[in-house]
Amino acid sequence: MHEIHLEIGRDLIKENIKLARENSRILKEFGVKSFDFMGAIGSGKTTIIERFIESSNKRVGVITGDVAGNEDFKRIRRLTPHVVNINTGKECHLDAHMVMHALEKIDLEKIDYLFIENVGNLVCPADFPLGTDKRVCIVSVTEGDDMVRKHPLIFQQADAVVVNKIDLSKLVGVDIEKIKEDVHRICPNTALFLTDARSGKGLDDFFKWLEG
Repeated sequence: MHEIHLEIGRDLIKENIKLARENSRILKEFGVKSFDFMGAIGSGKTTIIERFIESSNKRVGVITGDVAGNEDFKRIRRLTPHVVNINTGKECHLDAHMVMHALEKIDLEKIDYLFIENVGNLVCPADFPLGTDKRVCIVSVTEGDDMVRKHPLIFQQADAVVVNKIDLSKLVGVDIEKIKEDVHRICPNTALFLTDARSGKGLDDFFKWLEG
């Protein structure tokens, strides 16, 4: 029985990769630059997307993913009409099939950038690429200075790591240098940005990377 479950898992991942490639093809056909934002609940994914929309002259679309609710959707909806909400129910991640259906609800001719805000989790999203150009893992210093070495796979799958809420590091007793050391050791080729999204600190460099 255990072997059967493993085979089912392999089939799901294989099918997801196939659908992710189709998502990628569709987005490239419309010239849309796309990003999968992964990270725990409260890391600042929504706030960073809001700041990008507010500071950029680009046309932005967003897919918000949560197990339940539409709070992030409502926040983004105030800034762009091109937003779709996905509730996964019991699933702890978005998958390429869910995203494919969400893309059908967005007029891709009217956007330049697409941000996919994944479900708040540092484990499950790593195994399910969505077909985006880049994957970004956003973490907050309030999660501790050991989150990278505790969840290495998702950081290794990311093209960029954003350590957010750095202004709170001393208040919560977190050593940012330890986080930086872990990132450089576990995923040495991954871009690293230190930000405080509420004040805007460090976002300019990250947004240049997104636009680059």
